[in-house]
Amino acid sequence: MTRVRTAEFVGAVGATGQKPPRDLPQIAIAGRSNVGKSSLLNRLVGRKNLARTSKQPGRTREINFFLVDDRYLLVDLPGYGFARAPKNVRKQWGRLIDAYLRQTPPLLGLVLLVDGRRGLTDDDRRMVEFLEGLGTPTLFALTKTDKLNRSGRRRAVEGLRDALGLDEDQLVETSAQTGLGMGTLLESITALVAEAETR
Repeated sequence: MTRVRTAEFVGAVGATGQKPPRDLPQIAIAGRSNVGKSSLLNRLVGRKNLARTSKQPGRTREINFFLVDDRYLLVDLPGYGFARAPKNVRKQWGRLIDAYLRQTPPLLGLVLLVDGRRGLTDDDRRMVEFLEGLGTPTLFALTKTDKLNRSGRRRAVEGLRDALGLDEDQLVETSAQTGLGMGTLLESITALVAEAETR
């Protein structure tokens, strides 16, 4: 089973034009505010407080970089779709995310988180269209599945697969609470990194 040996915060980018702190392969994690990004990231690398979690959505206002096993960077993008943030702040986040995704050659792929209880939102659809336009390889993680019963989970998975025409291996059910899907997600990420290292 794939496991993370070391993980540490190595820097943040808060303005367009700033370079990532290390020139290493990168995997980005994106999703709406309050989708559980920080909790998932912490569970994924087996560290309780590596990424800051908050009960108030929209707290992540920079792109945060975490060095994993001295091999690659996990990149925590600011959550999108948080209506209560000031309009100018939302625009700044949008420009920051846009510039990062367009201008980062070592970006191997992106994990897009979708809340299992809410399903695909308009903001998620816009993000998917944007990523398709860039040709960014995308893996989908259905979050907070521990809050659903078995039939609810099945409906959430089938709904997302049907809405986006996903292959079975493009979608992972996850729970930061129980650890469901974390091994599968980590294996997919490390396989992308290993493939890049052999090029």
